[in-house]
Amino acid sequence: MIRYNRVGTNTAKMLMVSALALTAWSGNALAAGELHLYNWTNYFAPELLERFEKETGTKVTVDNFASEEDLLAKLQAGGGGYDVIFPGTTTLGVMVEKGMLAKIEVSKMENFKNLLPAFTTIAGDENRDYSAPYMWGTTGFTYDPSMVPGGKLEESWKAIFEPSDELKGKIAMLNEMSDVWNAAAYYTGIDKCTEDPAEAQKILDVLMAQKPHVKLYSNDGTIDRMIAGEVAVHMQWNGAAHRVKAKKPDDVYVYPKEGTTFWTDVIAVPKDAPNMEAAKTFINWMMSPDVAAAASNYTGYSNAVAGSGEFLKEDLKADPAVNTPAEYNDRLRAYKACSPASKDLREKVWTKLKS
Repeated sequence: MIRYNRVGTNTAKMLMVSALALTAWSGNALAAGELHLYNWTNYFAPELLERFEKETGTKVTVDNFASEEDLLAKLQAGGGGYDVIFPGTTTLGVMVEKGMLAKIEVSKMENFKNLLPAFTTIAGDENRDYSAPYMWGTTGFTYDPSMVPGGKLEESWKAIFEPSDELKGKIAMLNEMSDVWNAAAYYTGIDKCTEDPAEAQKILDVLMAQKPHVKLYSNDGTIDRMIAGEVAVHMQWNGAAHRVKAKKPDDVYVYPKEGTTFWTDVIAVPKDAPNMEAAKTFINWMMSPDVAAAASNYTGYSNAVAGSGEFLKEDLKADPAVNTPAEYNDRLRAYKACSPASKDLREKVWTKLKS
């Protein structure tokens, strides 16, 4: 039984891995015992967990975190007893630096050969010793044309940082420090890795001016909130936007012109994972084309596995919120490894904003 409580142009044509090879691999990768996952809410297909249980005989249990700050704090406190976790790039770098992850040598796993070239390395884990890619996407905002003045918003962060009177109180933001900080930095034209307290103050000024007009800060319920019309505009990850559009096809996902964060989430193993071998089996399994596609079809995000394109739903491939149009490529901003001084400024701004 399972318990679960979260640059691109068009997808390239990808190589297929034969069904025979996958079958042979599955037969050699049987695991045992229990596997404990720690992931975002609503960010993994239940049918995949059931499939993994059936193929390996390993019981899967899933707990959820609401933010990467919660994930990091939980593991730093020594809690959880998790075998597999799903951090973002920023948190991955911190965990590698602090020695919190097991060196599982993902690059030597059988299915590593299936990864698209751009994902065979990542900042903070350049040799892929500690992590495998999971989903990747962007952070912009979604709006309901029927709820905004004139039915259209400018493709700018200004739409939510300086909302019109009609939208005040009808805006929702993510409750994720890095995403909110980055958006405000893009909007003000400030380097998101700034070490200048004066520039950090400018970012804080933008966020504090916006705060009275924000209905809530939340990473949970972003899809249901938009579908129900509880807010007109929501800062959102693009996969969530795709799932909103499945119910409200006229809703629009925006790649703000000042900059749109391009991120990658990964799969990793805590250094003290109780079932290390099952964790390795799971991560190798996740790099299979059909498995990665099933994950994408559920989450609404792109994956990093060659050969998965054949298994993707057509509406996923056709949605510009997921399959970034070429004209928006220059708006995408990749992860940057910021200095400790910069991170300290960011945390101080976030603390003041949320106090």
